[in-house]
Amino acid sequence: MKKTLIVIDMQNDFVTGALGTPEAVAILPRVTAKIEAARAAGDEIIFTRDTHTESYAETQEGKRLPVPHCIKGTKGWEIVPGFWKEGDRIIDKPSFGYTGWGELALEEVELIGVCTDICVVSNALLLKAAFPEIRVGVDAACCAGVTPEAHRAALAVMKSCQVEVTGE
Repeated sequence: MKKTLIVIDMQNDFVTGALGTPEAVAILPRVTAKIEAARAAGDEIIFTRDTHTESYAETQEGKRLPVPHCIKGTKGWEIVPGFWKEGDRIIDKPSFGYTGWGELALEEVELIGVCTDICVVSNALLLKAAFPEIRVGVDAACCAGVTPEAHRAALAVMKSCQVEVTGE
């Protein structure tokens, strides 16, 4: 069975930049180890990249979260150095969740990344809806939320929607 590791929005702005948190910095060694293990196993690796334009403030999201971040072409938009390698897929997404998951041939997926309570949960639920019969998992130890409380709440939501949560 083909396994796919989906690394959600591990971008500079979510780790050390405009929306960075100590929790996001703390998971970096575990995320590195998870990516290296997936590579060693020959698993597919997909990175999502939150992608906004200079007109972000005019968008629905920008009006509710008025912090410019992940502006295409900036350092904050880039994936944390050392994570992405040639051959890994990158999916740019203009909002929380990527709506094209159903177009991919996925058999088993595990998600890691940030923010648990926004983009990780959105993508986990979209994946579960697109592929109700495959294993969709989240490694909680390799995720960070906006706050620890929001992280835990998102994990509870995912569990209730039959997303397998490990690493707590």
